[in-house]
Amino acid sequence: MIKHARMAVLLLICAALTYLGCGMKSHPQPPSAVRPQRIADLQAVSVSNGIRIRWSRPERYSGGARMRDLGKFEILRAIGGGPPQLLADIPVTDLQRFRQQRHFTYLDTDTEIGRRYRYQIISMTTDGYESLPSNQAEIVRTVPTPTPNPENFVLPTPVPLPQ
Repeated sequence: MIKHARMAVLLLICAALTYLGCGMKSHPQPPSAVRPQRIADLQAVSVSNGIRIRWSRPERYSGGARMRDLGKFEILRAIGGGPPQLLADIPVTDLQRFRQQRHFTYLDTDTEIGRRYRYQIISMTTDGYESLPSNQAEIVRTVPTPTPNPENFVLPTPVPLPQ
């Protein structure tokens, strides 16, 4: 009888320890609260060898908590009035670094002068939660104006003042 009582107490202690040490310590979050915040500052500019796009790193989930598991960016591009298509996957490789990259850029070299392009970015966490698509950056590729070259820069000829 004493042997059975000891066994029952031992089982109760094991069950209590299992319950106390079990998994989740916070309330479960809905998927819409753990997706990355939407990128709102996507910009595009024509450069000599293509179109450069730039955006800021999302630092919070859409639910407001600080994000620590950003995995990659998907860059979508639409040509003219066509539908957006996946252009590139940009992995985020600085998760373990003390100082993480705040801004990202991508150079799209597969463009033609005079064509219209629209870009959007989708952020993804390491476990696959996707943000809403970013703002749209629309641009017509042009030849950028050259910067002044000091070697062939000519100063205007001074005009004498009337006397």
